[in-house]
Amino acid sequence: MFISFVLSRKKKRIILLVAAALILLFLVKLYWVNRISAAVGQKQRLVPIYYVDTTEPKIAISFDASWGAEFTPKILEILRENKLKTTFFLTGLWIDKYPELVKQIAAEGHELGNHTATHPHLNSLDKEAIIKELTSVHNSLKELSGQEITLFRPPFGEYSNKVIETCSEFGYQTIQWSVDSLDWKEISKDEIVKRVTSQLHPGAIVLFHNNGRYTADALPEIISFATENGYKIVPISQLLYKDDYYIDPNDGAQRKNNPAANNSPPQ
Repeated sequence: MFISFVLSRKKKRIILLVAAALILLFLVKLYWVNRISAAVGQKQRLVPIYYVDTTEPKIAISFDASWGAEFTPKILEILRENKLKTTFFLTGLWIDKYPELVKQIAAEGHELGNHTATHPHLNSLDKEAIIKELTSVHNSLKELSGQEITLFRPPFGEYSNKVIETCSEFGYQTIQWSVDSLDWKEISKDEIVKRVTSQLHPGAIVLFHNNGRYTADALPEIISFATENGYKIVPISQLLYKDDYYIDPNDGAQRKNNPAANNSPPQ
């Protein structure tokens, strides 16, 4: 009877151990199923191009146009005198109001980019509405300039995976900036010059606005500083890598896939 009791206790212990092991296996399986599901369901964070990671002393100057044109002829004159080509991101509202200026900008060899039709907060729009914002500007720019538009700048610098994916489907690269002139705040000419020249770096994309009150006044000094320091000023598309690159989600740098060619981001 004693032997039977001992065996019974051992049997119960074995049953408990087996049950515990099964429960543990179930919990481990559940953990990994949840981890894998989360990894599959989580999308990679997409970012625009803020600058190009390069050792070449090249920078790109860009102008956003969404209001007014009072200072645009002077800006074009300065660029013409310095034999420079840049990139203009235009909104549909501006294009409709100044079609002849659009033609002139293109005729003088500057690159055109899409800045949406109405300058909305794109993150609040669905994909269909984003496509509508892009399509009308794309068609207008092509009709007025003959250019194939490949660059897009989101209004307010606002973006999301939805915005970038939609633009990519449209054939666009989404472009931000690494140097902000803050000219839209109507800071003084000297402040604009100081901000831009102190932040220039190889591969920089500089943001201006075509109708900033003091942008045209500051531009000659900025151009002189850049050229004296060995920088070549080009349109954005001539700054970008065309293939074998990736966009670093940490800082928006467009980098070559060869890690040995990569530099540190600008400070």
